[in-house]
Amino acid sequence: MGVSLPRKELFELPEGVIYLDGNSLGVLPKGAATRAEKTITKEWGGQLIKAWNNAGWMALPQVVGDRLAELIGAPAGSVATGDTLSIKVFQALAAALKMRPDRRVILSDNGNFPSDLYMAEGLIETLDKGYELRTPAPEDVAEAITQDVAVVMLTQVDYRTGRMHDMAAITKRAHDMGAVVIWDLAHSAGALPVDLAASRAEFAVGCTYKYLNGGPGAPAFIYVRPDIVEDIAPALSGWLGHDAPFAMELNYRPAMATERMRVGTPPILQLAVLQEALKAWDGVEMADLRAASQRLSDLFIAEVEARCPMLSLASPRDANLRGSQVSFAFEDGYAAMQAVIDRGVIGDFRAPNIMRFGFTPLYLDDADIVAAAKIIEEVTTTEVWREPKYQVKSRVT
Repeated sequence: MGVSLPRKELFELPEGVIYLDGNSLGVLPKGAATRAEKTITKEWGGQLIKAWNNAGWMALPQVVGDRLAELIGAPAGSVATGDTLSIKVFQALAAALKMRPDRRVILSDNGNFPSDLYMAEGLIETLDKGYELRTPAPEDVAEAITQDVAVVMLTQVDYRTGRMHDMAAITKRAHDMGAVVIWDLAHSAGALPVDLAASRAEFAVGCTYKYLNGGPGAPAFIYVRPDIVEDIAPALSGWLGHDAPFAMELNYRPAMATERMRVGTPPILQLAVLQEALKAWDGVEMADLRAASQRLSDLFIAEVEARCPMLSLASPRDANLRGSQVSFAFEDGYAAMQAVIDRGVIGDFRAPNIMRFGFTPLYLDDADIVAAAKIIEEVTTTEVWREPKYQVKSRVT
């Protein structure tokens, strides 16, 4: 039996704020700032370069990777950490294409996060071998997986609407057609149960600053299925992915496990904070978290629809078909969201008209949801969002 939820006492929650944006940036876990200070002052400041050995810095990427593996259904040693999610997408896609040299199609969907598609376009141009990126509608992906597809690259949970792909079914379809599979878990890791080992997908990538609360710029991760990892040739053959970096050999020789997918020097400060943040997951059963997430999001939908008829549900109504977020469409969604935020309920906006709300059962309860719906009702019924100050678009929406 896992620990009870929520665990608000483990987080620094600003007074008077209901935070429904953990799907974009998680909140600060208690202990994270102290851990950062220790890493800076006692380790870096006190030990200088000796800390790479004495403070365990060199092993930290593997230690954190193994903890992440537990949360995404992957075995120890199969997850490497560091760099950014875009870099990890590039690495996975480049390696996957090498596995199918006679095919020239990368299949994604038109709801995928833009950065994933941009990285695919850049790699296609760099390789200059006639590759093609196809992006059907999400609901048409399975049918679009044909025998000319080299790689299927999808984000499991749609960043705009929360619509969720069936990982097991899509992966099986791709494998039946001879394709390699890459899953982006940016909106899955820490939000719902993931079983990479059972899926048999070759690759997965993700970030740690959303539901995992690793902080802004927290390191990304990449998973490679253990039975294929020694055949993977990294396109970015960095020093820290070498089998013996301090041998200072002139030629690259890949490490014998997923560590070959590391590139440069690990971000120790960020990894230390992430390691501390992951303590909030100790004792949490992902099935319990998923049940709480679905209950909270169902409650939110019911409350908002009863109070705000001008908003239109943009997420799947069936909780089993969406991740841990709910989106509503509203023509003036940007301004309305700014007014909602101004009243202490923090969500965010995604073009063209999506008001997006994330549900993180580690620090949200039913009372938060009802209170948030009341504030959204106030904003939409009074049309306070029409005020000029809410019409000015910030750089980050």
